Amino acid sequence: MNTTWNTDPNTAQDAGRVDWKGRKVLVTGAEGFIGSTLVDLLVGLGAEVRAFVHYKPYAEKGFLKHHLTNPRVEMFTGDVRDAGRVSDAVAGMDTVFHLAALIGIPYSYSSPGAYVQTNVVGTENVAEACRRHQVRRLVHTSTSEVYGTALTAPIGERHPLQPQSPYSASKIGADMMALSFHHAFELPVTVVRPFNTYGPRQSARAVIPTILAQLHSGARQIRLGSLTPTRDFTYVTDTARGFLAVADCDRALGETVNLGTGREISIGDLATALIAASGRDAEVVVDPARLRPAGSEVERLLSDNARAREWAGWEPEMPLAEGLKRTSEWVAENVHLFAPDRYQV
Repeated sequence: MNTTWNTDPNTAQDAGRVDWKGRKVLVTGAEGFIGSTLVDLLVGLGAEVRAFVHYKPYAEKGFLKHHLTNPRVEMFTGDVRDAGRVSDAVAGMDTVFHLAALIGIPYSYSSPGAYVQTNVVGTENVAEACRRHQVRRLVHTSTSEVYGTALTAPIGERHPLQPQSPYSASKIGADMMALSFHHAFELPVTVVRPFNTYGPRQSARAVIPTILAQLHSGARQIRLGSLTPTRDFTYVTDTARGFLAVADCDRALGETVNLGTGREISIGDLATALIAASGRDAEVVVDPARLRPAGSEVERLLSDNARAREWAGWEPEMPLAEGLKRTSEWVAENVHLFAPDRYQV
């Protein structure tokens, strides 16, 4: 078993000005892609982490298996829809990072009610528990999908919110719920709005691992949806550092802060870059089954990250080419985790 818990010191440095050593921190959604990376970073900085993971009868802990014997990581199973269990998880915590959410845009077309229950009601449960237990800071996770297709670019935090999918609508509702607790009850909350985060551990529901899984399985055709939309991709350790930076930023209390690079790339050009990064040879074809409904496709996302830079001192560090290379290497080593011949919703 891997018992190396400290994160890369080059990643941990300048992760935030708070001395995290000994601080009691709750991370909801801790077993997931960004959540597990954040747990690794916090552990490397000396925090005492309670990892809130979604209960599964087969005891799966996602990407936290290497922390199962770590005395500074407490595994706490539950469901954010259960207010009592959430309250138990928050009790005694200094800082709460709320990442638990039902994600995946395609599935939200089939089951919008499930997104409301997990994302909106779950966030209300977390906010109420933080209020009751008087935490120092709640950092709530949003998504750039709430902006919809850019009306002006780059997208600042005052850009209109456009619910172009049930998923984005549920996240808008969750964001507003979190901020309402600041205005109504003076809850010390900040909303962090990552743009498209990528990197090792991401599931096939996202475009980069979708492409890489197909490439590393030997596919000669890479099947994608629309190739023209542009996205602003941020490497996962940069996003995790951003969470810690805003958790120490009083200027961000009651505010929303974008985490993005301020650079965009089309999905078609991204596929070309990933083919190069993988060392494989393939052509890209459009799969009609992967196209979003016409009114739901978000055509452009490009962040204005001035608040994160000026308020919290955060800067993205990972160049896209290097990040894609590292992600490609991870997918190649873990291609057994993917089903590249199927469209994952």
